[in-house]
Amino acid sequence: MMRKRSIFIVFLILILGAVLGSVMGEVIGLVLPEGVVKQVFIKGLKFEIGPITVDLVMFTFTIGFSLKLNFISVLGIGISAYLLKWYR
Repeated sequence: MMRKRSIFIVFLILILGAVLGSVMGEVIGLVLPEGVVKQVFIKGLKFEIGPITVDLVMFTFTIGFSLKLNFISVLGIGISAYLLKWYR
């Protein structure tokens, strides 16, 4: 029997997997010596939106978003998705 999961819980677990994977990738990158293997772990894709500034005379908003995914963060997303599938 398949349980329904809240989309919020699924999104939260996948984001948590990405964050933990990114942290692990950065730590592994600090430990490894310079070389190709280190570059695989620390180099990633960076997506950016903004910054967008909205000036409303009395106050100003500046909004931006940045996302950096490395190899280990993608692996963390995959592992968290697998665990989410089999977790009861």
